[in-house]
Amino acid sequence: MEIQLWREILDPYALAVDELIVKFNHIIREYRHLYGYSPIEQVTGRVKTISSILEKAQKKNIPLEQIEDKIDDIAGIRIICQFVEDIYKVADIIRNRSDMIIKNEIDYIENMKKSGYRSYHITVFYDVETLKGTKRLQVEIQIRTLAMNFWATIEHSLQYKYKQNMPEHIRERLTSAAEAILILDREMSVIRDEIMDAQSSFTIKANMVADILNNIQNLYKVANKQEVLKIQDEFFRIYQMNDTEELEKFSKNLDLLAQRYRAQSLQ
Repeated sequence: MEIQLWREILDPYALAVDELIVKFNHIIREYRHLYGYSPIEQVTGRVKTISSILEKAQKKNIPLEQIEDKIDDIAGIRIICQFVEDIYKVADIIRNRSDMIIKNEIDYIENMKKSGYRSYHITVFYDVETLKGTKRLQVEIQIRTLAMNFWATIEHSLQYKYKQNMPEHIRERLTSAAEAILILDREMSVIRDEIMDAQSSFTIKANMVADILNNIQNLYKVANKQEVLKIQDEFFRIYQMNDTEELEKFSKNLDLLAQRYRAQSLQ
């Protein structure tokens, strides 16, 4: 197959990956803005290299003209969560979207692979708009915790190095590590509420500070400079107190002041 034809095949998959990363990042922002916490910690994506596609096609005896039908992970999205519970929340989010149609789901968390691999896989159909019209593609979405992803990344590198002939002592170490990862995920789930509360408080305070600084910056354009400097000094004083209630009260008063100046500017 000509290189140019490979580019023509893979370009829509690159578009799908780019679009889905943007969409999932928007979900992260929405959740953090509304709730202070997102079930998605981070998202990445990739398109399989030509060599990886050829290797998989050869391994599974797939004719080149059938690779788009038979290989469902040419485009891949990886979603990282903090907790196992979040993985199932993200799966629900995907199921409820109208721009992704579920093809199949495989739960390697409840049904861990013999190697110790744990992850949740969802294959979806996703439409992209190309110069030749709408094209429906298959995209594999892997959802894991941070701990699962660490283990899977190491295991993948070792499998690549040893070409499926991993020494037994290394395999045993990996199995032990997988068991440790399982325990870690369980322990994190036990204190999940405490962790979420701490992260939510941090996010709320960070957003509040950003709003305050934005209001102060805007006041420089319409208010007396000396008055704004006094407001700024008061903000720094309250911020150093590390009192969230006082900071919230200051923020509300500043909002009212900013609204008054905006109303005056419209008269």
